[in-house]
Amino acid sequence: MAENEAPVSLWDEMQSPVNVTLLVIIAYLLYKIIKSHMEPEDDTPLPPSPPPLLRLRKDMTVAELNQYDGTKGEGRVLLAVNGIIFDVTKGKRFYGPGGPYAAFAGKDATRGLATGQVAASDKEYDDVSDLTPEEVASAKEWEEQFKEKYDIVGKLLKPGETPTEYDDAGDTEDESETKKEL
Repeated sequence: MAENEAPVSLWDEMQSPVNVTLLVIIAYLLYKIIKSHMEPEDDTPLPPSPPPLLRLRKDMTVAELNQYDGTKGEGRVLLAVNGIIFDVTKGKRFYGPGGPYAAFAGKDATRGLATGQVAASDKEYDDVSDLTPEEVASAKEWEEQFKEKYDIVGKLLKPGETPTEYDDAGDTEDESETKKEL
């Protein structure tokens, strides 16, 4: 600073057009934040959430599985991967009606997940033994992901296979064996 120049005060710095503009913007944003916290909450009642579904434990044929596509009854959505039936109802926005993977709802999704095609088998029972080793590995990865995220309902029955009887109290010996097999 030269000897003849007067010192620049903070007030002089604040009056620059850029600083004034920034102060106005900051003040406006603070106003919006404070106002949003002061406004009363919307008193519109939310629609009641549906009651939680009871856990389903049952082995099924493909025909029985088809009844759980999210459009019938209680709206439950099931799908099968590698012979294991999963309850994917909590992922209904993906697997339920109108979802991007709705084609898998109520179906055996093994082939579609293994091949990357969003299409499920409409066969009475899809023997996926013709899948390549890479496709089998992909289906196994999907199965593991579903096991981590969704409840297991039971197993998808092959034609002529008898279902396991599950009791309401918990795992039975047959169920423990089924889990080991799965």
